[in-house]
Amino acid sequence: MTGDPLTYGQAIEKLSGALTFGINPSLEGIHALAEALGRPQDAFSCVQVTGTNGKTSVTRTAGALLTAHGFRTGVYTSPHLVSYTERIEIDGVPLSEERFAAALSDVFSAAEALPGPFTEFELLTAAGLHLFREQRVEHAVLEVGMGGRWDATSVVSPRVAVITGVALDHTDRLGSTRREIAWDKAHIVKPSTEFVITGPGCDGVEDIIQERADQFDARVMPVGREHADWRITKRPRALGDRVMFDVSGLREYRGLAIAAPAYQVPNVVVAIATCCAATLSVLDRPATASALANLTFPGRFEVLRRDPPLVIDGAHNPDAAHVLSGAIAEVFSATPPVIVLSVLAEKDAEGIVRALAPVARAFVVTHNGSPRCMETSALASVVESVTGVRPVVEDELARAMEVASKDDFPVVVTGSLYTAGGVRRLLNG
Repeated sequence: MTGDPLTYGQAIEKLSGALTFGINPSLEGIHALAEALGRPQDAFSCVQVTGTNGKTSVTRTAGALLTAHGFRTGVYTSPHLVSYTERIEIDGVPLSEERFAAALSDVFSAAEALPGPFTEFELLTAAGLHLFREQRVEHAVLEVGMGGRWDATSVVSPRVAVITGVALDHTDRLGSTRREIAWDKAHIVKPSTEFVITGPGCDGVEDIIQERADQFDARVMPVGREHADWRITKRPRALGDRVMFDVSGLREYRGLAIAAPAYQVPNVVVAIATCCAATLSVLDRPATASALANLTFPGRFEVLRRDPPLVIDGAHNPDAAHVLSGAIAEVFSATPPVIVLSVLAEKDAEGIVRALAPVARAFVVTHNGSPRCMETSALASVVESVTGVRPVVEDELARAMEVASKDDFPVVVTGSLYTAGGVRRLLNG
């Protein structure tokens, strides 16, 4: 591409001028960008991952497993917690700011000759694909931003399509029922798709996914039923404990462990099944165990401090909050935490609060800084209507953290990845 590359600061400033939260009900924009860049998505084998919850964990785990088995692997996730560079990784290493800016410079140059306008997500997706080709990756694992049918990542032709589960979220865009949402997500299955991996959260909408798969003769491989299953052998009882589990079906993997709550185990098994399909082989047990032992889940029950405990979790819908509630009950049964809560305005705040109320010592309601954030007064009213107790309200996240931490009780920050990322930035100065 021509022209001098932008600095990282310049690239982010220019990116901020895009349609930050826009969505185009069309793939024309991303296809035009990809064509202008020489169709980078054709240079590697693709796995595309969608689902209401768990898709980031599955994407990152699949990437780590492929890298552990000797494949040069690109991983594309969203959103980020602190830096845009987190969204694009090569063999588990986030991009440097310089390389990220250079890739975006190439995408901006390509976009100048096109009609546009382009959304932030289209530009970032194009940059990720461009970088994966430049870095000669063999496998790319891409997390869908939302849905599947019109998501920018659907410019790729995945060999393996993964649907972690379907719940009610983004109902204004994807449909008001699980079946409508499943129909949208199932569109990541394309003529190129050989395997469709479905997680346990797809129960009840399997027929919709199967119908889409049948159109392209793709094989559906349900995890948690006949294709692959797991058995938890040791649950975490304290913060930092590992969950241990066995996997059966694909082959026997005994004594696997991850430093995470038990709710991550199904996501890990989906990732194992995904990698077996992507490589057309069973995974090596020692390499798999090693990759999982070193795995981290940023923003997903992530421990930022042990004494007193501080955990961040990006649960942003009732299903995710219910799962988080179970993890809290496992490790904080003796000392319930203070919940610092901030959610986006379009989310089901009442459902989130109902899921968390049974395990919360108290709520502190705050604002996460996003322009899409629910006003603190409105969120406080939701908490009061559910719990019968007026929560503490602090408009500034830093002040909310001070109030929540003053008595040295455990603190869990949740409601959105924007909230989790805000706390990460505070701790990083």
